[in-house]
Amino acid sequence: MIPYGKQFIDKNDIDAVISVLKSNFLTQGPKVKEFEEALAKYCGARYAVACSNGTAALHLAYLAVGLKKGDEAITTPNTFAATSNMLMAVGAKPVFCDIRLYSYNIDAEKIEKLISRKTKAIVPVHFAGQSCKIKEIKKVAKKHKLIIIEDACHALGGKYEGEKIGSCKYSDMAVMSFHPVKSITTGEGGAVLTNNKKYYEKLLSFRSHGIHKDKNGKNVMDELGYNYRITDIQCALGVSQLKKLDGFIKKRQQVVRWYEEELKDIKGIVLPRELPGNYSAWHIYVIRTAKSGDRDKLKKYLYDNGVGVNFHYPAVYSHPYYRKNGYKNIKLKNMEKYHNSCITLPCHTRLKKEEIKYIEKEIRKFFEK
Repeated sequence: MIPYGKQFIDKNDIDAVISVLKSNFLTQGPKVKEFEEALAKYCGARYAVACSNGTAALHLAYLAVGLKKGDEAITTPNTFAATSNMLMAVGAKPVFCDIRLYSYNIDAEKIEKLISRKTKAIVPVHFAGQSCKIKEIKKVAKKHKLIIIEDACHALGGKYEGEKIGSCKYSDMAVMSFHPVKSITTGEGGAVLTNNKKYYEKLLSFRSHGIHKDKNGKNVMDELGYNYRITDIQCALGVSQLKKLDGFIKKRQQVVRWYEEELKDIKGIVLPRELPGNYSAWHIYVIRTAKSGDRDKLKKYLYDNGVGVNFHYPAVYSHPYYRKNGYKNIKLKNMEKYHNSCITLPCHTRLKKEEIKYIEKEIRKFFEK
């Protein structure tokens, strides 16, 4: 089976982890700060707060800006459920905006019509590693005095108009994930980047039970927080992985060029494309079937023939939990088209051209039947 995603771990990564295992700190030690500083420097942001996973990072970001019951946040239905789940966890209501069919990102032109007096934030997702139109979103947010929290969990290593995704140039915060299928891995792990000192301090507090040291060096708790800490073991891996990040993205870009070369003349599918001004991290490579009825058949055929295809994503509002909790009648036109036709093909740094050729051959066979 050719997996849709796979981590790259080398001897340097292993040695970095072993070094921590032999040290005095397995957690809450110096490697956490080292990783945070390296991540912030790479992205061009002032601060980074690392935590246990990307979902925890989203939760921390929403807590730090004060989202609460009665608030609304506009986001995309084309994302992993955590983006909106954590909004619901703080009591806020996700308001879903349709996507653009040529990028699968949130349609920035449709956001303003969804703003109400309860709207406090916009949470765009850089789907598959390609930035949404964040400058357009920034203009809308500024006009209506809204917070922007970028879900950049797919996009570490990508760029938008020359700026690293995660710089927070057009947002208040950006959230990252370091799951094994992402740009870099810490096993599990996440982070929030920001240029706002107040948010940075809030993130640190919420990450560790709401406890901080007062001016006398005494631990005090003045708000309810969580144990969302990350270990030095994970951060040692993160520091090592960051050094290889640009190379990882170049390899993913090469995989995409191979796909474009091999699949460009197959009429039964629609290929994704990198838009002007973007340098995509290509976290995933999603094709669509020209006929929605072909999607499930093609997915089964490829899987049965050793290609580890996946599905990113069902519309968040289509999940049974959401249907039972206020989203029963929601259907967004472009999201529905996408949802019924998308297939994720393998895309990772270890993929070989021969494997791409095999995938192309099997897709071609399916449409020639």
